[in-house]
Amino acid sequence: MSRVRPVPGGRAVEVEPERVLGWIGRFTDRHGAIDVRVAETEVVITAEDGATATFTTRGGTSLQEVVEKLAEPRRIGLLLVRLGGHSVGVASGGKVEVSATDRKQVHGRIRAGGWSQQRFARRREGQARVALQAAADDVARVLVPRLAELDSVVLGGDWQALDVLRNDRRLAGVFGKAEDRVLDVPEPRRTVLDEAAERARCVEIVIQDTRATGREPGRMDTGEGA
Repeated sequence: MSRVRPVPGGRAVEVEPERVLGWIGRFTDRHGAIDVRVAETEVVITAEDGATATFTTRGGTSLQEVVEKLAEPRRIGLLLVRLGGHSVGVASGGKVEVSATDRKQVHGRIRAGGWSQQRFARRREGQARVALQAAADDVARVLVPRLAELDSVVLGGDWQALDVLRNDRRLAGVFGKAEDRVLDVPEPRRTVLDEAAERARCVEIVIQDTRATGREPGRMDTGEGA
């Protein structure tokens, strides 16, 4: 299982840890001989045609050691939120152990003007506050007491909704452990949380092509078997 998303100058793919070495092999087949640099916190792979593949590590001084550590079991907190819905949980080995999912009604926007529109907007804002408060309460109940057990937290959903939760002081520790990536997910449901648990253990590899490959930089391409 993998996901692909555009990033400045290229794309990022999610690869299961046990498939990373195979992925690198296919990257080599596509882009030519590679140079591998294992730094303290990341691996940078530069191919003969100038394309690069970079991913964050959790230790190791060789590529084999890096991949082995990436495959080690971890307990991960999951926080998925969009306006009107959220799903929160703790996962280990890609399986959810404990969770909370809820949905609150938040009306969509309307284009009609005048007093009725203002009243509708106020109602919508009130519904959004209730929904995000419910999400924050579930995060405080499910994740905060288990923070010491978590290796990291993976976020997903809507940036604006996440920013509202980020301002809740109770959740400072949760966001303090959050990884940089934010999963693009549909309306959070338990099935979406289960899929996010599998994606959370994946390694995100950022690929940047050059014009030497015959493709425009940033063009979506899953040719490495992402």
